[in-house]
Amino acid sequence: MSSFAEIDGNNIVLRVIEVEQYFINKGVLGEPYNWVETHKNRMDKNYAGVGFTYDTFLENFIAPQPFPSWTLISGNTGCYWKPPVAYPDDDKMYTWDETTTNWVEVTE
Repeated sequence: MSSFAEIDGNNIVLRVIEVEQYFINKGVLGEPYNWVETHKNRMDKNYAGVGFTYDTFLENFIAPQPFPSWTLISGNTGCYWKPPVAYPDDDKMYTWDETTTNWVEVTE
């Protein structure tokens, strides 16, 4: 069995299911062109999730942008959003503050 993502006219993922390719090809679940196979164990491709966008040029699923200041990075390791400031490399917990575009230590 394989995993497939149903996409709408704007390439937004509506749902992800496990199903045999046969059912997709036969149109049992709607138009076959609305379904894109997604893979759990590929380092170069993201597994689809509801609300993700399917980029036909990159042939990859892109998570929603978490913050306006974050930049999309794409390459052989997949597509991911990168903050303008790296996450601090210590044992503390941080949360992103879009107002200051920086990490803020969680003190609770």
